[in-house]
Amino acid sequence: MPAQARNQVVRNGEIAVYHCWSRCVQRAFLCGQDSYTGDDYDYRRNWIEKLLEYQAGVFAVDVGNHSVLSNHMHLIARTRPDIAAEWSDEEVACRWKLAWPEWNPD
Repeated sequence: MPAQARNQVVRNGEIAVYHCWSRCVQRAFLCGQDSYTGDDYDYRRNWIEKLLEYQAGVFAVDVGNHSVLSNHMHLIARTRPDIAAEWSDEEVACRWKLAWPEWNPD
C-alpha cells in the first residue's frame, strides 16, 4: 500500500500528534551489532537521541517519545503551529540556519 503524501496527512495550522517511523533497507543496521558484518553501530543511538533533542528545540515540534531499534526507529511528535505563528521573519531565518548550519546555496 503506498504511503500518503505529507500534505494529505499533516493539516496546516493544526496541533496534532503523529507516530513517525523510519527504517533501514537492504540489511543495513541503524544501531546495535550487525550479525552479518560484525560491525557495531551502537554509538549511533546516542547521536540520534541528541539530534532529536536538538531538532525539537529548533522546530515547533514536541517529542513525546522515541524508540531507536537495530534497523528502525519510532517517534511520537506533536506539531506546534501556534508557537511557530509567533515567530518573526528573523526568528524563522535564525532557526533555518540552526537546522542547516552548513547549507550554502552557491
